[in-house]
Amino acid sequence: MGKYVQAQRKGKSPIFKSHTRTRKGAVKLRAIDYAERRGYVRGVVKEILHDPGRGAPVAKIQFLNAYRFKRDTELMVATEGMYTGQFIYCGKKATLNIGNVLPLKQVPEGTIVCNVEAQVGDRGAFARGSGCFAVVISHDEEKGTTRLRLPSGGKKTVSSLVRAQIGVVAGGGRTDKPMLKAGRAYHKYAVKRNCWPKMRGVAKNPVEHPFGGGNHQHIGRPSTVSQAAPSGRKVGLIGARRTGRLRGVKKLGQDKD
Repeated sequence: MGKYVQAQRKGKSPIFKSHTRTRKGAVKLRAIDYAERRGYVRGVVKEILHDPGRGAPVAKIQFLNAYRFKRDTELMVATEGMYTGQFIYCGKKATLNIGNVLPLKQVPEGTIVCNVEAQVGDRGAFARGSGCFAVVISHDEEKGTTRLRLPSGGKKTVSSLVRAQIGVVAGGGRTDKPMLKAGRAYHKYAVKRNCWPKMRGVAKNPVEHPFGGGNHQHIGRPSTVSQAAPSGRKVGLIGARRTGRLRGVKKLGQDKD
């Protein structure tokens, strides 16, 4: 009888939980309210912070509460060009400036946006990683939808009422610099979760992985595996439609329309 493979332990074991103690908090847009739907709300960037385990900086933005005598602090994605003391405007009537939050309906085609909602009021879902941005391709006013090009190159149609920040997420070019040494990779992943170093299946023993064992490091069976395989066997290329290198000209989503 073999051991449980690592992929199975990742689902259940507390060893692989994300390391959240030092994190600054959830990064979201403001909760949508009457002022954002009808006009705009003004906030001020108090601080730009490093969030451990996140490649992009985050901005601490303070708004006046519309209903009580207090201030609300929100953590938002910092866009390139944002600075402390900057005024940020959120709402339907906000201007088209970097860092402002507008419904996509108010944004002209070709605009670069980030931290885009998937559904109205979900407070940000797409293009949130460092250096990421989405491009507004077109508006369909009859259906009330907007077509976006996401950082992956894929296209997505969302409601024109969803909100987005204007600009590119800060921290771009982070992956251009090589790691150079294992110590840097160790510290990078230490604040994320236990997922480094990654050991190959063929380098393991037969009890620990279906690809383990043998006198030479070889898989010894097809690397593709059925979607219906039991969880201990489900390693390699799961439910693969195709395998091998992509040959010829790659047809991107943007080439179709």
